[in-house]
Amino acid sequence: MSDSLTKKTPIDACVVQNKLQQSGLEKVGLASIRELVRLVNEIEKETGEKYIRMEMGVPGLPPAQVGIEGEISALRSGVASKYPMIEGVDILKKEISRFIKSFMNIEVDEKNCIPTVGSMQGAFASFMVSCRRDAKKDTTLFIDPGFPVQKMQHNVLGLKYDSFDVYNYRGDKLKAKLESYLEKGNISTILYSNPNNPSWICFTEKELEIIGELATKYDVIIMEDLAYFAMDFRKDLSKPGVAPYQASVANYTDNYILLISSSKAFSYAGQRIGMMAISNGLFNRKFPDLKRFFKTDGFGYSMIYGAIYSLSSGTSHSAQYGLAAMLKAANDGDFNFVESVKEYGERAKIMKKLFVDNGFDIVYNMDEDQPLADGFYFTFSYPGMNGVELLEELLYYGISAISLATTGSERIEGLRACVSQIQRSQLKDLEERLKFFNEHHS
Repeated sequence: MSDSLTKKTPIDACVVQNKLQQSGLEKVGLASIRELVRLVNEIEKETGEKYIRMEMGVPGLPPAQVGIEGEISALRSGVASKYPMIEGVDILKKEISRFIKSFMNIEVDEKNCIPTVGSMQGAFASFMVSCRRDAKKDTTLFIDPGFPVQKMQHNVLGLKYDSFDVYNYRGDKLKAKLESYLEKGNISTILYSNPNNPSWICFTEKELEIIGELATKYDVIIMEDLAYFAMDFRKDLSKPGVAPYQASVANYTDNYILLISSSKAFSYAGQRIGMMAISNGLFNRKFPDLKRFFKTDGFGYSMIYGAIYSLSSGTSHSAQYGLAAMLKAANDGDFNFVESVKEYGERAKIMKKLFVDNGFDIVYNMDEDQPLADGFYFTFSYPGMNGVELLEELLYYGISAISLATTGSERIEGLRACVSQIQRSQLKDLEERLKFFNEHHS
């Protein structure tokens, strides 16, 4: 039983405890993101009190107007009645290729650029093909911490995976750690996000070079999840065709698939559209073992007409035109999409200070020898509590987050906070609730 039941807390402690008991969750601190969303919604509804909602990584800014106008125009032209081509409409494929060149300085042919129903579908389809291209390579290696649903996708597909927390293996240490897995010969794919969800660490060029060189040496496919594209706000990544560019393993190997989301960088999450880009070399490779599951041994063909076709027969027709309009505006230099999301970094800076000033610690705080960027997420802990205990206790104080224990992190004392749903007007409430918490627990 929480000590909060004996203290006056910002949220009625009896209501919180009753909802915890009714939830059916053995440990709320190990709940999935969606389970926490449902629980907090129920507490808010009964108490009438608004939480500081940090559990779900959803955009907190308006969608780009140029995308809305592009999609409306497409709907008015009648695309809603027509099936889209599975490989994507030509104008979008062109703009994806241009976008990757403009903001990553990487050449990917238009035919290898494929719209997906969000990066979630892109990942699912990539696992279906990448993990079945070689019967001897049947395991994905996750460089954690990471997005828990990608492991769930493996369970649904009946695929194997292994993982390790990268926190203690930054820089030169990464090579030996990776090679200890790759030399076994069973790793088909390596996946990581950069910037990272949930820790917001960003791989350095040295680390990306290590990953790329080992991918080529051991013929492993790198799935680079760029859900938070160009959101390392320590650098100005906003100018098309001008360095610095979004960092990528694509500079160091030809064995890669890029997953680029429109949800965060363009605040277009509701339309469920993302981008998959397969390297020119990998797209055209042939793997005889693919014929166990698909009609052809061609990697790119199997991805489009095997995996993506079987999942959704293509991506929302009108949303493709909306995304194409946003990408074209960004590529042409008419739309600074990075400037529009810098608010996340500014919120994170303020919120991290509020936590530290009230007795909390930042869990992941360095990129090798550089302080971590302020961005979409940050991680925190409180002395004397593990993450599962801390998450449950914070619910009594009107604060929600998720446990790092659910993300593959070894830092089980920590929680992940998402800043996107916190409005500036709520920061005073956050400060007061953190003060209450610290006074009750210090």
